[in-house]
Parts: sequence; structure tokens; C-alpha cells
Amino acid sequence: MSDSPVQRLFAEPGLEWRSVSPKLTIERRLPLLGLLLFGLALLAFGRFVAEQSEAAGADLTGALFSGLAAAALVGAVVGWFFVVPRVVSAWRYAEREQDLLVSRGRLVRRLTVIPYGRMQVIEVSANPVSARLGIATVTLVTASASTDARIPGVPVDVAQELRDRLAAKGEALTAGL
Repeated sequence: MSDSPVQRLFAEPGLEWRSVSPKLTIERRLPLLGLLLFGLALLAFGRFVAEQSEAAGADLTGALFSGLAAAALVGAVVGWFFVVPRVVSAWRYAEREQDLLVSRGRLVRRLTVIPYGRMQVIEVSANPVSARLGIATVTLVTASASTDARIPGVPVDVAQELRDRLAAKGEALTAGL
């Protein structure tokens, strides 16, 4: 694969880019289990309705439920095996001397640059599933309301070190203000 200017924009050469934990894939797949169960429930309900409709002389409703069930099941399988792993593998971050870079996205790529001196709050959070998996989300709050500076799926020990390191860099760079 050639190194185009667009690729260099999102993957600056010479930087040590860090990926998020593969355990984030597990966390992101869990909602798809709900879709899978919904699809199976629709399929069972569709069979029931088809049997009832067949007795009444019409079976279009059963076909409708079967079609919806098939769509839900296909969506869950595609998301499980293709979408979620690709989305998770696109998240990465790199620390430079004056700022932090966060890159994400496959189809629409995004690169957020957060100057250390502009950071106001560094938040580390974990929902029950994340905590069980040993991962956390590091969120950086800046003065800009539009900044989406979060890094999901960071191993807990790395998140703690990152939080402390970013806080120290932020304090050092805002000391002159």
C-alpha cells in the first residue's frame, strides 16, 4: 500500500501510535447479542404467526416477520464479524511533545489534536462490562465544546499512567498562563 499524503495526515510517520485493547471488541459486540436475540424472537414469532395465518388462509404476515428476523440476524452477524473489529482496530493515539493525537474511523477518518496546555479535565471511566474486562475510557475535556477527545478500551493500568502523564504535561504547559 502506498504512503499517500492523506494516509500521512492520519498516521504521522515516526510517531509511536498505540492501539486500544482488543478487549474493546468484546464490549462493543455485546449489544449485537441483543439484536441476535431479537432476530431469533422475531423468527419464532413469525413461525407462530405463519401457522396461525395459514389456518386462516393468509400467510403474508409470517413472511414479513421472517424477513425482518432474517435482516436482524444478518445485521448482527455482519456487525459481529466485520464491523466491530474494524471499528475497534481504527482507534489509536500518540503522544507528542506539545499535544496528544487521537485517530479513529475507517470510512470517515478523524484525527483530533489536543494541546496539553488546553486540557481542563482528564476523566477515566469504566462501565461494569469495561471494568470486568479490565479496560477504561480516557476522556479529555478542553475549553472547546466540540472536542471529542476520548480513547476507549485502554487497559486500566495504562489508563492510570496516561492520566497521570497527561495531567503532569498539562500542568507544566499551563504554568505560564
